[in-house]
Amino acid sequence: MNTLVKAVDMSRDGFATTLKTLDPDLFIYDLFQPWAPTLASSLNIPAILFYTASVAAASFTFHGLKNLKREEFPFPEFYINDCFMPTKSSRNESGRTPPVSSSKERIPQCFGHSSDIILVKSFRELEGKYMGYLSILLNKKIVPTGPLVRDASEEHHENEKEILEWLTKKRKASTVFVSFGSEHCLSNKEREAIAEGLELSEVNFIWALRFPVGEKDKPKLEEALPEGYLERIGERGLMVEDWAPQAKILQHSSIGGFVSHCGWNSVIESLKFGVPIIAMPMCFDQPLNARLVQAVGVGVGVKRGKDGSPEREEIVRAIKQVVGEKDGENIRNKAREMSNYIKIKRDEEVDEVVQEFIQILHKGGLKIHNQNV
Repeated sequence: MNTLVKAVDMSRDGFATTLKTLDPDLFIYDLFQPWAPTLASSLNIPAILFYTASVAAASFTFHGLKNLKREEFPFPEFYINDCFMPTKSSRNESGRTPPVSSSKERIPQCFGHSSDIILVKSFRELEGKYMGYLSILLNKKIVPTGPLVRDASEEHHENEKEILEWLTKKRKASTVFVSFGSEHCLSNKEREAIAEGLELSEVNFIWALRFPVGEKDKPKLEEALPEGYLERIGERGLMVEDWAPQAKILQHSSIGGFVSHCGWNSVIESLKFGVPIIAMPMCFDQPLNARLVQAVGVGVGVKRGKDGSPEREEIVRAIKQVVGEKDGENIRNKAREMSNYIKIKRDEEVDEVVQEFIQILHKGGLKIHNQNV
């Protein structure tokens, strides 16, 4: 991630030339380009931030940045005592995701320089109250674009046929999909706890397991798992190395839960397909997303031990609650409700975005306010 940030920053001079040459009527940027709206302003081009993480996380962040009176965050559901976040000591093995460089200046610049509105990759049914609070904090209108999840038919994977055929043999909602995104590789301790938890849960599972890219001593799959693991799980589990067609898996009727790191794209995608979430956040904004998932009622969290490591008993409990137990019916129903909402409101929020663009263009000038957010 740090490498990506540096690479984008190095493109600044070339980007200025490109922007001047194209001379667009409107410019949309993201958190990787805090300097971009200033360049656009110098050319009299309205610039709008498109924020692709959770609004709840953004409102929590800006509450801390702006809260001089040290008032509590107004949404108590974010003060959950259960430990979701790995500690530094539990994540000191190879393959760790490095922290992004300081964002105390970058994030306020990105939000503060956005013209009139801020686009967010979310929807009101999920984060409406957090959008309202963020709007107050920033004195800007927050405009949701909707989930913007690509169609599953656009995904293609070399093992896709094998994966879907395996899923088709399983009962409806009897299987969990396990994936922790592209930014995080599990430590040995995390991998062992998850493997044992899945085995003890007696639930069917597909596990997309990644190893650090470019690692010379990349282990073989059977060596990275407890001894005899693949033989013991048999047809109940399917191991997929590296990448898997996530959208096609999540939309399959056999999937009943998603063991996820709670990256925002994964949260949104899971809700689009009505799949409840078993939250195991790893880094960045993921612990806040995990709390949101619980607060909204579309998932459960996996509590960690005192040292920040996941515990197999907790993994078993969470999986069984979501997939098998009667107590999890409310969670399953809520996830389906979110999916239905997305289907019904699919085009309305995009139409609102278009209308906001038209209004900004009709104003005929750049409207940058509150640059020192």
